[in-house]
This record gives sequence, structure tokens and C-alpha cells, in this order.
Amino acid sequence: MDSSVAAALLKKRGYNVVGIYMKNWHSTNPKFAHICPWEQDLRDAKAVAARLDIPFKVWNFEKQYHDRVVKYFFDEYRRGRTPNPDVMCNSQIKFNEFFKKAMAEGADFIATGHYARVRAIINNQETCLDLLASIQSRNGTVESRRAITKQKEYQLLAGKDENKDQSYFLWDINKEVLSKTLFPIGDYLKTEVRKMAKKMNLPVSDKKDSQGICFIGPIDVREYLKTELPIKKGDVITIDGQKIGEHEGVWFYTEGQRKGTGSVGGGIPYYVVKKDIKHNKLVVAPRASKKLFAHGLVANKLNWLIKKNSSPLPRETLAKWGLLYRGKISVRIRYRHPAVPATIKVDGDEAKIIFDQPQRAVTPGQSIVFYKDDLVLGGGIIKKPVL
Repeated sequence: MDSSVAAALLKKRGYNVVGIYMKNWHSTNPKFAHICPWEQDLRDAKAVAARLDIPFKVWNFEKQYHDRVVKYFFDEYRRGRTPNPDVMCNSQIKFNEFFKKAMAEGADFIATGHYARVRAIINNQETCLDLLASIQSRNGTVESRRAITKQKEYQLLAGKDENKDQSYFLWDINKEVLSKTLFPIGDYLKTEVRKMAKKMNLPVSDKKDSQGICFIGPIDVREYLKTELPIKKGDVITIDGQKIGEHEGVWFYTEGQRKGTGSVGGGIPYYVVKKDIKHNKLVVAPRASKKLFAHGLVANKLNWLIKKNSSPLPRETLAKWGLLYRGKISVRIRYRHPAVPATIKVDGDEAKIIFDQPQRAVTPGQSIVFYKDDLVLGGGIIKKPVL
């Protein structure tokens, strides 16, 4: 529904729009081969394209998705980490493989239904890339339309709808892609987008939001992991070293996850504090335990979406870029987690983040995204908590 409204808005603004359906999911396991409703999604996409009277194509990225997203998904769990396949899907497929193919076929821009925004900084003045590109699209030559992508700076902003904002999943994309990316619904609330879909009589106006993993859909993660990761029973122990039960394999659990049923006894609700892969032990603690909270974290595999010489942080807090970066920012350590104030110190490809207040369930493998107000500075992968 979001993508359909995005396409409709672009056509209304004067763009020559082509609808693309990306087929990414494939499984040889009969149990999971049909969990992705891609056939229905494809029918819906065709119906929307017909309603909008725009060309429609299907592009297949199944191999790339398997090699770069599915394999990553299993490898990370195997290492005892908790991955974020939606982030990888964006950085490796949507804003990489899809983007490159679109450019190769002559597109000036790509557009998606993400709740996010792109801001262009031209001659030190802010403007909405969508509006600027729309004017060029209607009034300029192909060369002038493309010239817009050579301006000074393009920034990623959170979507207007705080409840639906998807900027968290976009931190790892190539910042050069921003100059050719449009997010037509980023300035709208979800309720407004739904109303537009109904007013436009789009066939998907009542379609529910997608759930689960990107391009897979709702899935029992533990059962899916068992297709490649074996059951390997081990001890569940408290932070004091007391054995209170057994687990099926530490890779099936996530930090902060509640464990208080099944083989874990005592009637007390326990939560995962740590996964000890080496000794195959799951360390748990009661909800009130301070061990569930961290004062900060270390992140690596950083990606910056701002220019080095245009940091939004106060000039006096900025030392040698790439060696040291200090300043007060806000961070999200998982999707829908409130942005919390923190201090960041960057040294090379690692960053140490200290929260103003301790945060619960800092999970290695998940993404941390850095914000200055609604501007996305960049992000990284959580390496370890700082207790």
C-alpha cells in the first residue's frame, strides 16, 4: 500500500513512473517455501500498475538475496549474534542491486514507500529533494534533471510519522544513493497515506502492513533457524552460576528475551543476559537485575551518511575526523526503541557510545543508529555492551 501511494504521488507530480516488483524470496525447504506471500503481492502490484496506467516489470534478485541476506542471517545466529536482515536487505538489495539495475536501464531516480525523507543542501539552503526533482522532471532536459544529483549534499531524515519511521533500517546504504532516491510518503502520517489510497481507489487500500522479515514475511524464527542450526542442548544458569534448566541451543535466543517457561524452572520470569557460545551456556537473570542493563556499547562496521566537513555537532566537539569524534547525539539500539541521548567517541572503524541512562537488552549483531534531531548521521553494528 505504501509503495502504491508513492507511485501514485509521483505520477501526479509529473514523473514518468515504472512499477517494479522485486522477487527475492526462494526456499527449497517445503515447510518454508510458501511463507512469503509473493504470488499475492505480485498480483496486487500488477493491479496497482494497471490502475495507475504505468508500465510494470518483475526483477528477480533471489540469488543475491540468498547470498547476502539469508546467508548472513544464519551466519550471525551461528556466531551467537542477533542479525537485522531488514538492514541488510536495504543496503545489499534495494539500494544496491535494485538501484544499479534501475540506473543501468536509464532511470533518473528510484523511489520506495519508506517512511523517511531526503533533504538536499544547495548553496547552504535546505530543500526537499522530491520537490526539487519534480520541478526539474517537468521543466528540464534529461541533462538538467541529472545535474541535480551533482549538488553539494544530500541528507537522510527520519519520516514525519514517528510511529512508522523507517530510517533505522536505512543507515547502511551508500550515501551517494541518496541523491537519486525519492521517498514520496516520508512527509505523511500512515493514516494520511491510507486515506490517500482509498481516495485514489487503489486495489491495496485495505491491505494490511507487511510483517516479519524483509521479503519473507511472518516467520517462526526459531523453527526457521532449525533448518540449518542443530539442536544443541546446554545449561541455563543464573548470573550467580546456579543451573535452573536446559536450552536447545544458545543461538536460538536473544539478549533480553524472557525465559520463564518450559525447561527453566522455579516459576520466576527470567531474561537472557548473555549467550556463552563457547561453553554452550545461557545466562539469565530476573527482570529487576541490573545485569540486563548496559551503560553503553561498542559498535563497528560504521557507515556515515553526513559529510565530514558538515557535521551537525558543535564545532568545538569535533576533533580529527576518522580518529576521534565526540559529541552529544541520540541513538536507537533497535527498531521502535526510543532515541536516547548518548555521547559518542569514534576511533577508526569502531565507536564507543555511553548512554545518559543505562539501557536494557543491548544486543550484539543488532544495529545502532545515530541521530541529531531528525537527521540520520549514520550507524553501525553492536559489537558488545559496556556494562
